[in-house]
Parts: sequence; structure tokens; C-alpha cells
Amino acid sequence: MRLTDYTDYSLRVMLYLAVRREGLSTIQDISDAYGISKNHLMKIVQRLGDLGWVETVRGRNGGLRLGEHSGALTVGEVVRAMEGDFALVGCFPDETGLHRPCAIQTECRLQVALAAARDAFFAELDRHTIDDVAQPAAPLAALLGLASIISIAPVAADG
Repeated sequence: MRLTDYTDYSLRVMLYLAVRREGLSTIQDISDAYGISKNHLMKIVQRLGDLGWVETVRGRNGGLRLGEHSGALTVGEVVRAMEGDFALVGCFPDETGLHRPCAIQTECRLQVALAAARDAFFAELDRHTIDDVAQPAAPLAALLGLASIISIAPVAADG
């Protein structure tokens, strides 16, 4: 199974904003961090905002931040919302309920196996929240160029 770039970039936006909890980020910041087109990100941020997962602040000092409860979203929830169609083969109903007829459908076990694989895929994605995948934040912040923005507290030594 392969996710679209749209879904991949949506997850990356959510991850970036989860790592940078304080302050606002811009689409340009995220574009620079990942090397992704600003135009692609604008459409994605619009959708994430419509879903209430990303808050957008307009104006000269505006930007983006993760919605208040968005860190608790599962990766599976984000993927389902961004992809929309998980009809792995033609005999699976698509998002409109339509499917292609198949001569062996009444006896086919492939459909059952593929449906089980899809369900297992989502079961695993549903085990991980946005906050989960944003940890540990310090190494991710460094890779995203956020280390100078985020104050990283030193780990106390046990003693």
C-alpha cells in the first residue's frame, strides 16, 4: 500500500507543528524544513485547517500551530481523512460504494486476505498518535532546523 504525497505531506505538517509546540510556524518554514513546494503545502494546510487540526492565524505576524487536541489524533485518523479511498482492488467498493464486478467474487478468498491486510495496516496506525511520533522532540527539532527555536532542557543525571 502506498500513501499519496498529499497524505505524506499532511503527516509531515502535523509532525512539524507537534515538534514546535510554542509559537507560530509559517508554510515557508515547513517548506524549507522538508524541501516541499509551498504551493502543495498551502492546499494541505487549508484542508488541515478545515478539519480543525491546524489553527491558522492571519496577519503580518500570523502563522500556524497544531490544534489544541490534534496531538491526540492517531496517524490512522489522519491517513483516513487525507486518502479517502482504500479500495485496494476493483472488487472492493470505493468511497461512493461502487465496485467492478468480478467473475470469481463469490468464491474469492483474495478479497478477504486484502481486507484483513488493510485492517491490520490501520490497526497499527491507530496505535500511534501525532504526539507519539513527535517524540523524542529534540532530535527531530534538530533535523527540522528548529533546535535554536526550541529550548531543550538537559536530561538530569540520576544520582
